[in-house]
Amino acid sequence: MRAEISIPLAVKIGPFFSSVGDMAQRLVAAGADGLVLFNRFMQPDIDLEHLSIDPTLTLSTSTELSLPLRWIGILRDRIRASLAATTGVHTCEDALKAVLVGADVVMMASALLHEGPEHVGVVLREMEAWMAEHGYESVEQMKGSMSLANVPNPVAFARANYAKLVTSFVSPYDWRMAEPPGTIRA
Repeated sequence: MRAEISIPLAVKIGPFFSSVGDMAQRLVAAGADGLVLFNRFMQPDIDLEHLSIDPTLTLSTSTELSLPLRWIGILRDRIRASLAATTGVHTCEDALKAVLVGADVVMMASALLHEGPEHVGVVLREMEAWMAEHGYESVEQMKGSMSLANVPNPVAFARANYAKLVTSFVSPYDWRMAEPPGTIRA
């Protein structure tokens, strides 16, 4: 593709590679000027009443932003390509987080389907207010300031941090208080 076009080439990828970082490096080496993280595949559901495939469109939520945040934060200072965040960007807070970890571009789709195109103006005004309140004079100034290379605790981006998160999680369900299977109550 790179040999055929002279305009910037962005490649939208999914998160399902065994090594997102390696794939990102290979795409940039092959000529990609930018990467869009991540493609959100449409996945069918099963209608249990009619025993059929349900192709209902399920829109993203802000909770889906975590994966793009992690990978943009990791890739920001490691590859020479523009990075775009998509999937899970709905609010000013979502857009700010994406820029802080290093996104050059923030994309919205589901939020606009929910709120309409005027939502872009709302998010931009809220971002400007937040930036002024926190002393940022430009988007460029804050871009990547919380990437892997710039945060005090880079381990927070690492998979190894997962074990710490799991062991510190407190569930409202106490499995130790559960009755053994087969217990009969009178």
